[in-house]
Amino acid sequence: MTLSQNWQVSPNDLFEMGPIVPVLVIKNVEDALPIAEALLAADIKVLEVTLRTPAAIDVIRKIAEALPEAVVGAGTVTNRELLQQSADAGAKFAISPGLTKDLLQAGKEGDIALIPGISSISELMDGIDAGYDHFKFFPAEASGGVKAIQSIGGPFPDIRFCPTGGININNINDYLALKNVACCGGSWLVSDEIVNNKDWGKITQLAREALAHVKLATSTRV
Repeated sequence: MTLSQNWQVSPNDLFEMGPIVPVLVIKNVEDALPIAEALLAADIKVLEVTLRTPAAIDVIRKIAEALPEAVVGAGTVTNRELLQQSADAGAKFAISPGLTKDLLQAGKEGDIALIPGISSISELMDGIDAGYDHFKFFPAEASGGVKAIQSIGGPFPDIRFCPTGGININNINDYLALKNVACCGGSWLVSDEIVNNKDWGKITQLAREALAHVKLATSTRV
């Protein structure tokens, strides 16, 4: 079977929904909707909720139930059990920091898109052999950054990436200028300080500024 036959949202559609994917580490369920609504107000609808907190699954469920216009997914999905829990909570996609053969197989069997993470050519080849062609490149800056992804585009011109890890407003355009980079993940839009202060308007402001900042890069890919 092809990967997209049973997935609710295809990886290609997901990557085309916007150049910035906020990486959200949400500790309290009550913060879920204000954060999601603030990002939606800036026209950012793809939201990656990382499974790094005990509240994460409940956060995904809350957003999925209350805000159907949001495309909420799970990050830091490392095994088939977490993949299934994410799907059951209403996630529309899952992103992993790395890949295993079992996780790749679980992704093919599941009904939500899996974006496997890679940081080496060998991992990429394993993912391609399993039928995947959209990947997270992580940790981006520590794994060679823009030069590494650009080099990978030579032997693998049809593979598309969403780099994450060390990306911020100062370097995101360097990544988005690459033709094999469709979007970038980053956590700077929703910092702990902003959440602790309940400054939801600041999230919308930062998101709008970021989208305006990246507009040029996405029109001049190399």
